[in-house]
Amino acid sequence: MNLKFSLILATVGRTEELKKFLGHLHMQTYANFELIVVDQNDDDRLVPILKDYKEKFSILHLRSKKGLSRARNVGLRYVSGDIVAFPDDDCWYPPDLLERVANFFEEHPGVDGLTGRSVDENGESSSGRWDYDAGLINRFNVWKRGISISIFLKSKIIEIIGGFDEMLGVGANTPWGSGEETDYLLRALEEGYKIYYDPTIAVYHPNSTVYCNNAIKRARSYAQGMGYVLRKHKYPFWFVLYQFLRPVGGILLSLLQGEFRKITYYYNVFSGRVRGWLS
Repeated sequence: MNLKFSLILATVGRTEELKKFLGHLHMQTYANFELIVVDQNDDDRLVPILKDYKEKFSILHLRSKKGLSRARNVGLRYVSGDIVAFPDDDCWYPPDLLERVANFFEEHPGVDGLTGRSVDENGESSSGRWDYDAGLINRFNVWKRGISISIFLKSKIIEIIGGFDEMLGVGANTPWGSGEETDYLLRALEEGYKIYYDPTIAVYHPNSTVYCNNAIKRARSYAQGMGYVLRKHKYPFWFVLYQFLRPVGGILLSLLQGEFRKITYYYNVFSGRVRGWLS
């Protein structure tokens, strides 16, 4: 087995979380990887952190203007591996993750990509609702089978698809605060590539489903990204309508429960999806 991983990690504002990621990366049972850190900070806070690990594994430290998709595109220019991945700066890998992914590609040479799910420290799904059935991804199930931190793609896909849509994602300075990884997977599917989802492939990430003010505000931005992607990839209206009605159900249930923060949250999701699609 000689597959090499290129891990592109865009980061801004975080240090302790990055230390945690690096510590878990050093514990990987599969060591053939390079870490491409795309630094969006305005200072050198990462220099001493990365220095501690540069003798332990390959690290390339790059700089980029702010914007998640923009930073990942900077990192894509320097990829030298066979498999490309996109960890967040606040996630962390279980020790056998890269070994399991490498084994999958060795055993399934006809598959071009692998995705998994995001889980919290207790092993429960985080950062969304994920499918518990394994199988190939298509344009309808991709929404429950793809999150950037657990996407692994053969580098040949990157060569054909190119970079992420810089209009999408956190820090893009547009209304569309998410959807960049779904858009990327959809573009790969439209080119005929086969991407498999395995829910047992899991990456740790804190569960951010909290109905605080920041989460409520963020919900609209993320929902607008989803609406934009639905329109960009010309989804049939019945599917779009289904995605509009789901948060309406959340509004009605929250109203019955008297959960007024949840009502605001689901309203932002609903209005965001509609606005994103109309845009």
